[in-house]
Amino acid sequence: MQIRAATTADIPEMQAIYAYHVLHGTGTFEEIPPSIEELAARVAAVTARGWSWLVAVDATGVLGYAYYAQYKDRTAYRFTAEDSVYVREDVRGQGVGKALVAQLLADATAKGFRQMVAVVGDAENVGSVGVHASLGFTRAGVLRATGLKFGHWLDVVMMQRPLGNGSRDVPQD
Repeated sequence: MQIRAATTADIPEMQAIYAYHVLHGTGTFEEIPPSIEELAARVAAVTARGWSWLVAVDATGVLGYAYYAQYKDRTAYRFTAEDSVYVREDVRGQGVGKALVAQLLADATAKGFRQMVAVVGDAENVGSVGVHASLGFTRAGVLRATGLKFGHWLDVVMMQRPLGNGSRDVPQD
């Protein structure tokens, strides 16, 4: 498996992975899969800011993808990133997600981010919670019944991990 920056050629496979999760899973609260064009616009928006959008690939194609972006647009959040990771259904549980998030942590740290937040859709998403916990994220809280998908209320697990010096000092802009 190789982890590298996503390219335009990867977008159809990434869209198929995400569409599966949108239509069949509760890890995302989107209910209508974005088009290839919409996903391309999302990739462009993230990478234009110098942030990472990665893919894990092997001979079978794209195994999964992950990216980070600033947690929220307000300037006070400029040192806090949020990650997202999605893995092809037939390779879940094989370390793809963990490898992608590990690379995001390194990339975000190198860009000067001090915190990484994971907003895990569905508190029952043990795979995502486990991947993040294995990489040093701790539970910061649970937002109860914040999503309604497939006729069920879903909780959101908030997880957080310091990067670099974390909050030990104040970065100089």
